[in-house]
Amino acid sequence: MTAITAAVRSLGGDFPAEAFGRAYHLWPQVADFSELFTWDDLNELIARHRLEPPRLRLFNDGIQVPQHAYAHPVVTKRHTVWHRIEPGNLHRQLSEGASLVLDAVDSLHRGVECFAEALERHLRTDVQVNLYASWTSKEGFGLHFDDHDVVVVQLEGAKRWKIHAPTRVDPLRVDVEAPDPPRDEPAAEIVLQAGDMLYLPRGWWHAVAATEGRSLHLTCGLKPTTGADLLSWLADQLRASATVRANLPRLGSREEQVAYLASLLKEVTEALHDEAIEEYLCARGAMDPGRPMLSLPFVDGIPADESLHVRLTASGAWYEVDGEGRPVLNASGQQWTFAAPALPVVKRLTAGRAASMGELAVVSSLAVGQIAALVTELVAADVAAVSRRR
Repeated sequence: MTAITAAVRSLGGDFPAEAFGRAYHLWPQVADFSELFTWDDLNELIARHRLEPPRLRLFNDGIQVPQHAYAHPVVTKRHTVWHRIEPGNLHRQLSEGASLVLDAVDSLHRGVECFAEALERHLRTDVQVNLYASWTSKEGFGLHFDDHDVVVVQLEGAKRWKIHAPTRVDPLRVDVEAPDPPRDEPAAEIVLQAGDMLYLPRGWWHAVAATEGRSLHLTCGLKPTTGADLLSWLADQLRASATVRANLPRLGSREEQVAYLASLLKEVTEALHDEAIEEYLCARGAMDPGRPMLSLPFVDGIPADESLHVRLTASGAWYEVDGEGRPVLNASGQQWTFAAPALPVVKRLTAGRAASMGELAVVSSLAVGQIAALVTELVAADVAAVSRRR
């Protein structure tokens, strides 16, 4: 079992009913996460990418370290300015207690991206993975809360988490009021060891510091899916209703206004039927463009090469089978109806794993050329990609 599979399985079972969105949860020794992302990976990313703040930043005792303390500006021949990291000064800042943060590392590292994609399929929401590295017991950010749930995996070392219960239930990024800081003692104090995984719902306050020695961990931020999101989507769906499209009777009598509100309430109540949440999630997933990927050098169509690997890049893609046994694929706001023999191909691709065109030909009994034609259509629509590597 891979570390990614072990992490995703831990988030199943009784967890969704007992803890998800309700309380923190600790899984000790889930897997060896050390190969998911390494110090060498971090060195390579910083050396080979121009990572300007806020993408890469340092914090010390809750204060952001100014960029000029560890980088200097460089003017290119095209008169653009970027900041070159100074390794010695960066090392010095880190040894003096600064914590290093790298946002959206899933868009820079394929292994972490695979982890994010697996979480997205399992939890049915967008995921962004940030990396945190520290070398001392100083708290990089102080006591704070997040407006999104997080799943944390400890890659190396240990981190002490002081956790406080929320002072405002389910705070939003755009909210009507801000939570007050907690006044009580921590509800829990947890030391996250290498291989451990922690879930923390949004709104739970926390302060984090390394126990001793260096520490490296990934924090997976889960985009919240709220009643406000459902109502916003529903408002768009209800534009099909003449009642919803009608002008408000703002100049009408009280009786006319009450009658209109009664009609509107009926429309909204009927739209909020028992399957409304599932309909919304499916619709959102089908519209999600996912993580687009180029398929160079194949700009004029995908060749009939059985060694090429194919994967869907639209993470919310799903399919159904029509009355004639044909697979109907929904991805990124588009829909395709393929011939019945293509069902095994669609089923394999929507499972979220890459497959070679040779494998797809075998499971479907289609010719590789037919697979290539199908894949060409999906690549042209920005919902799939091919590569030499799996």
